[in-house]
Amino acid sequence: MKSIATLKAPQAIGPYSQAIESNGMIYASGQIALRPDGSFNDGDIEAQTTQVMHNVSAVLEAAGSSLQNVVKTTIFLTDMDDFAKVNAVYGSFFADHKPARSTVCVKALPKNARVEVEVIATK
Repeated sequence: MKSIATLKAPQAIGPYSQAIESNGMIYASGQIALRPDGSFNDGDIEAQTTQVMHNVSAVLEAAGSSLQNVVKTTIFLTDMDDFAKVNAVYGSFFADHKPARSTVCVKALPKNARVEVEVIATK
């Protein structure tokens, strides 16, 4: 296993890696709307989702992968009323590529984020 780290995405705020590469697969930790400098993007749900997807993309790039290699995503939302807006932003990052996905509503997320996304990708 190889730990993946980049300064182009926020540093882990706990005892975990931004991602792990194992057997040609990238397992990326969930990303919230933290900027790479650690400040929180507390904008609307579209702004938070955009920041999250930029973070995910940066981690994948550091691992030698990309959003086009994502096979599975999990989206965590604190309010299912945000689903359509999150879906629109999320979809704009994938174009024709449609990974498998789960969306789960949760009570709360770190830093009071409204959305978190984790991915699994090939190298």
